[in-house]
Amino acid sequence: MDYVFHFWLAVLVISTVGTLAHFLYDWTHQNKIIGLFAAVNESTWEHIKIALTPTFLWSLYDGYIFGTYPNYFPAKLLSLLTLVVLIPLIFYSYRAFTKKSILFVDIANFYISILLSQVVFFVILTCPPQPFVVSFLSCFGLFVFFGCYMTLTLEPIKSFLFKDPITGKYGFYAHRNLKRKIKARRSAKKSK
Repeated sequence: MDYVFHFWLAVLVISTVGTLAHFLYDWTHQNKIIGLFAAVNESTWEHIKIALTPTFLWSLYDGYIFGTYPNYFPAKLLSLLTLVVLIPLIFYSYRAFTKKSILFVDIANFYISILLSQVVFFVILTCPPQPFVVSFLSCFGLFVFFGCYMTLTLEPIKSFLFKDPITGKYGFYAHRNLKRKIKARRSAKKSK
């Protein structure tokens, strides 16, 4: 099995789809179904979500290729958890020093987190087989993880992680209100 090829293919596909997912909600005129899987505002959670979505989708491929490996489910769960931990850890760590967001660093954070997530996946996948109970609990953990992913998208927690820094609001409403304000400003300028 050519792990290096699959590793780089995963990084490329997940990064590309994740990048597109940043813009997809606007491109589809704020379609709520698309918003379940694409970024709907500029909160940290939405940036985690655009890394998780393609990783979940990629599971259709890597599950077909590696799903029979005894460590597949632990590898997949820990690679997803890596994204959830690394993206905010890097973001809030550097902001503690700079006191502001730097676009280049934010973009690099996204790609580095995806890269390291896949490193975790392939390292665990190729480790000596874990007991069946570990795979079973990891499989169950993936279902719980996906349920939390969908729930937090629909009903974000009122915390800094889910708060849009531009509008100060949460979830779908943060972005929608921003768009209304921009449209209202444009209409006001045209009418002058």
